[in-house]
Formats: sequence, structure tokens, C-alpha cells
Amino acid sequence: MTDSPDGDLTVEGLTKEFVSEAGRLVVLNGAELRMKRGEALAVTGPSGSGKSTLLYILGTLERPTAGHVRLLGEDAFARSDAELARYRNQKIGFIFQDHHLLPQCNVLENVLIPALAGNGAGAAETKRAEELLDRVGLKSRTSHRPGQLSGGERQRTAVCRALINQPVLLLADEPTGNLDRANAEAVGDLLLEMNQQQRTVLICVTHSAELAARFPRRAELVDGRLVEHTKAQQ
Repeated sequence: MTDSPDGDLTVEGLTKEFVSEAGRLVVLNGAELRMKRGEALAVTGPSGSGKSTLLYILGTLERPTAGHVRLLGEDAFARSDAELARYRNQKIGFIFQDHHLLPQCNVLENVLIPALAGNGAGAAETKRAEELLDRVGLKSRTSHRPGQLSGGERQRTAVCRALINQPVLLLADEPTGNLDRANAEAVGDLLLEMNQQQRTVLICVTHSAELAARFPRRAELVDGRLVEHTKAQQ
């Protein structure tokens, strides 16, 4: 797969409005973004600024009111809901603040869940899962269940799960929010390292100034639009 000259992820005029009895609430107001594989962006902003809404739309979990999200030149929302679910499984990986690992499954099984939901988990997928776990230092923990892992180990497992289907777009929502400083730094290192190795487009929403400062690109959601900081501003 070659890089798109216009960006592997292109966001144009992204708008999201919610209408209630209290009136119309504009959360996103013409947000724009272009990124290529291998790039990493941290998005900051106060609570209620629309960071999670942006991530849900980029992850195709929610449709925008207006605007376009194009991944490798394809309009992500030019699909039925059923087609969109398959597309999401194949193209997008998610990492959340809570790891959401299944307690009854071991580490290896948890990593393979997105593959099971897609085309199935055969020998190739199992080998890839084992290789990912080896890269993040969990080779000896594959048969352990989540309750037997530390918080940092659970989040590293979640990173592997997000990468198992070789996504183009990797979305992280407060990935270090529940971790102590040492584990937060380790997971931050891991995200950026795996982003380079796997050549994903990485977007991380965070309240952590320390984590955001480590990203090569940073943007803030202001009045529903992404305002990217230059290197001089950083």
C-alpha cells in the first residue's frame, strides 16, 4: 500500500451538532486534519470540548452532521452500518482508558478477539499476536488472565489487541489515564514506538500535558476546530 499524496487520513469540514429541547449544540464546527502513516498527533482540550466526539467520528462509531472522513482516499461514511462495522474492524484500532479485556479470556485470546470478529483467527493471526506480545514484553504472560496482570501489562495487552488486524488508523482515548507515572511513561513510549513500527496514523486524546508533549504533532480543540501547535509553540 502506498501513501496517499493528500494524506492517508483526511478530515474535511467535520461538523457535529446535537439537537435537544434546550436547543442546538455544536460540538465540532468544521474541523480539518491531514495525516500520513507513521505520524502521531496528540489532541488536547478541556472536558466538554468535543475530543471524545471527534474520536468517535474518526473511529466511525458515530456519523458526523456534515463533512468527510477519508482513509486511504475512501469516504469512511459512504457505507451502510453493516459495511461500516466490517470496515472499522479491518482499518481502525482502538485503545481506551479502561482496557476492556475479557476477564474469562487469557492474554493471547484477548489480543485475537478483533481477528475473530473479522475473518477469523488462524495460524497467521495467532503468530502475529504472539509476535506483538513479544515486542511489548508479554511473551511470558500469554496464558495469564487480566486479573493476574498489572495495570501497565493490561494496557500493553490492549495495545496489541488494537494492532492485531494491522489497522491504518490507531485511536487512543486517554490511554494512560488510569496508570501511575512509571506505567504511563512506559505506555506512552510503547504507543509511539509501535506507531513507527506498524506505520499507523496515531491520534491520541489526552488530558495529560506530559503525554501530549512527547508527540511530534499536537493540536487543541478550540470552538469545535483543531488548532495545531507549531514546533515553536510547543
